[in-house]
Amino acid sequence: MIELLKTWYQRNFSDPQAMILALLLAIGFVVVIFFGNMLAPLLASVVIAYLLEGTVAKLQKHGVGRLWAVVAVFSLFMALLIFTILGLIPLLSQQLSELVREVPNMVAQGQQALLSLHESYPTFFSEEQVRELMSGVRSDLTGFGQSVLSRSIASIPALVTVLVYLILVPIMVFFFLKDKFAIVEWFTSYLPEKRMLARQVWQEMDLQIGNYIRGKILEIIIVGTATYIAFAMMGLNYAPLLAALVGLSVLVPYIGAAVVTLPVALIAYFQWGLSSEFGYLILVYGIIQTLDGNVLVPILFSEAVNLHPVAIIVSVLVFGGFWGFWGVFFAIPLATLVKAVLNAWPKAAHLSPHSEQA
Repeated sequence: MIELLKTWYQRNFSDPQAMILALLLAIGFVVVIFFGNMLAPLLASVVIAYLLEGTVAKLQKHGVGRLWAVVAVFSLFMALLIFTILGLIPLLSQQLSELVREVPNMVAQGQQALLSLHESYPTFFSEEQVRELMSGVRSDLTGFGQSVLSRSIASIPALVTVLVYLILVPIMVFFFLKDKFAIVEWFTSYLPEKRMLARQVWQEMDLQIGNYIRGKILEIIIVGTATYIAFAMMGLNYAPLLAALVGLSVLVPYIGAAVVTLPVALIAYFQWGLSSEFGYLILVYGIIQTLDGNVLVPILFSEAVNLHPVAIIVSVLVFGGFWGFWGVFFAIPLATLVKAVLNAWPKAAHLSPHSEQA
């Protein structure tokens, strides 16, 4: 066993460049896993500044000075942030509160629908089974409501933290953009001079992660806006809330679209029943999902790494388990990082002595 481990180590880590890359990756994961909560504002600022850097660079290519480009992009970012905090979040919160108040009526309608199934198909659905099912649903909803209330009270200190983040993050984003080159030079001065393998991985990641995340944000906006317009024109209740859910569902390929279909279908059913309006809405929703997957995604992510669906699902499960929402959001970029490391790893390190002599 010791000889096997020694042989494996020599094949994979005999190259100093591989050791440097492995050490940098290990340090990065340790910092995020053990100090992620403490450094959350810093990490968020770095990610946001990295995303905004692409627009700053484009403005510089058109002759705009670095400082003025940073001011323009940062001003747009602040405008979007203020709109989200003052306009979008209160609207969605109000819609969610209205939906929670409407849940008991929906449960009552569901019970009547199940009882009608009992009357139509008494062999498959007994009245006692229906009542037991609805009793269980009511108790679950009561427990859920109490849990939400307790979490809301417990989250009051967290609101203070959020307010602090809302002040710190924009300040750090501005300075990360303004002093990018000085910060990068300072950081790289502590890294080994011979880091060609790490630089190769970063170049591949830099080429694709920024485009992917910016494209994903644009996809959320386009899908959410198109869904809201369609739902509002059809008169669906809670259109802003459902449109936000549909927009955010694109973060998790395959799984997100399947999960968000349930609340859309349920709210449409409780509003219209099995009517033509319900059928038209499901049809429109299906068209939006089809256009997103077959038209919008290929346009936005033409340069993205082609990952197998199984790899995407596994990365969502693994990184989502580590870091929750942000793990899900960055699951595909992190999977791309793993793929880039495997592609850049020294192939000579895997060759046997006989193949090296040949």
